[in-house]
Amino acid sequence: MKDQLGHYYYPAPNDKKTRVYVRRNADDIEFRIWRADNEQVWDQHGWVPFEAIKQAAEMYKGMGRDADPMLFYDISVAKVLLSEN
Repeated sequence: MKDQLGHYYYPAPNDKKTRVYVRRNADDIEFRIWRADNEQVWDQHGWVPFEAIKQAAEMYKGMGRDADPMLFYDISVAKVLLSEN
């Protein structure tokens, strides 16, 4: 999907308040979160390269956390969205 902010997908299909925007920057794909009920999320958090997300997910896993952030940032979906441009 695409709107004035760019290409996006819903990380949880039943939650239409949260969108993950994607863009290509040089050789990397970047992600950014938007929330309908909290505009500050977009304003306070910039674009994050996928490589940084992978590194953070490894650190998160190393801390013994059960949640997997990689489920939220879907590189396969991002690639499909960006190929439609």
